[in-house]
Amino acid sequence: MKRYGNLYSKVYNMINLQKAHQNAQKGKKWYKEVQKVNQNTEYYLKELQNRLINKAYRTSEYEIFIKNDSGKEREIYKLPYFPDRIAQWAIMQVIEPILEKKLIYDTYSAIPNRGIHLGLERLHQAMEDREANKYCLKMDVKKYYPSINHDILKQIYRKIFKDPNLLWLLDEIIDSTAGDAGIPIGNYLSQWSGNIYLAYFDHWMKEEMKCERYFRYMDDIVVLHHNKEFLHNLKRRVGDYLAKNLKLKIKGNWQVFPTYERGVDFLGYRSFGGYTLLRKSTAKKFKRKMRKIQKKDKLDDHSYMSINSYRGWLKWCNSYNLEQKYIKPLEGKIKEYERVNNICK
Repeated sequence: MKRYGNLYSKVYNMINLQKAHQNAQKGKKWYKEVQKVNQNTEYYLKELQNRLINKAYRTSEYEIFIKNDSGKEREIYKLPYFPDRIAQWAIMQVIEPILEKKLIYDTYSAIPNRGIHLGLERLHQAMEDREANKYCLKMDVKKYYPSINHDILKQIYRKIFKDPNLLWLLDEIIDSTAGDAGIPIGNYLSQWSGNIYLAYFDHWMKEEMKCERYFRYMDDIVVLHHNKEFLHNLKRRVGDYLAKNLKLKIKGNWQVFPTYERGVDFLGYRSFGGYTLLRKSTAKKFKRKMRKIQKKDKLDDHSYMSINSYRGWLKWCNSYNLEQKYIKPLEGKIKEYERVNNICK
């Protein structure tokens, strides 16, 4: 297995740091901390470069807050823009192409050009063969991000990289949270660490367990098969593998069920083979949001962006009734907003 070296100097290369700064500030240029760096970019990037060269870089203290995500409370960890967000972008610009090579095609979270809608398309293609996919195993990992073991994650990175300085930097960020387990939700590096932590498990599922129709979005896993008993046995094998190799547990709500009767709830949709519905929880939030917007005299920026965001979701499923009831009544306000703001369609 090839291991990659001589990468650390590419991380602190000034051109790479400049590109990292440009990427890290996208959608955030109005932040005061971003504006501060932009006022004297050369100074701040040179300062970060020196810290990296001298191995004096240390992850800053996290700002921790709770976010309610579809009824689940999650601890979100936020780092300062300088030096941390720029530093993590600089790292990922170098190692992301290498990490991507380690992933199977049927994993979709936080990977450029390989997101929700490609995953949905791949799932739909598989579901065309009804005989081969009579049953579905759906499972996810219990408290995935908080359970990722630091030592195991470091060893996974050591299977891929041999540059000691790069590994020092990765270790520093991994160990920036207390304890021997848990990586912070909110870090750019954490998204890829979460993916790569299960990468060898993915290959085990595809190559050793022969799960041809296996799909993963971070820790959300779907397997389709013609044999129900195979899936029940597979769940037991998966539980053993995760516990032994990754110190993870399957959440207790795992299920094996008839694929086309219940539909596969994955990637925000319920797929039945011939048609696809928006996930119930997403549909409820959509209806509630549109009702609020309908009561407004005119659209503001946030309302307009919300409508377009949900339109993006709806175009991938059978949503005629939802659009007629909740989007169509807003067409006049949408056109007026676009006219006032000179938005061409």
